[in-house]
Amino acid sequence: MPRPTGTQATRPVYLRLRDEIAAAIIDGRYAEGELLPSVRAFAAEQGANPLTVAKAYQQFQDDGLLEVRRGIGIAVVPGARGRLVDTERKQFLTEEWPAVAERIRLLDLDLADLLARSAVS
Repeated sequence: MPRPTGTQATRPVYLRLRDEIAAAIIDGRYAEGELLPSVRAFAAEQGANPLTVAKAYQQFQDDGLLEVRRGIGIAVVPGARGRLVDTERKQFLTEEWPAVAERIRLLDLDLADLLARSAVS
């Protein structure tokens, strides 16, 4: 797992893992109805403590985004992706976008140019 930098480095590991899992659900690496890796397998993949991974998984279960299928594993519930997109969108617009918009304004950047550049990459 690459070392986090900036504000990511100060966030608790279970929240960084939560962000990774959320991104994987949003981009379809873990589809609705699909099983996630076991706690031990995900911990090994991420270089994290299994108890920390269990805490991240538990947060998703508490939020109703994952369900335990006894004897099978932990699965993404139907509708989880849409709920995560809504949550992440709201968080971005309230917590991240104001700083981004201010930086754009301070640097006198042109929004049309920025959009054109992002379409190329």
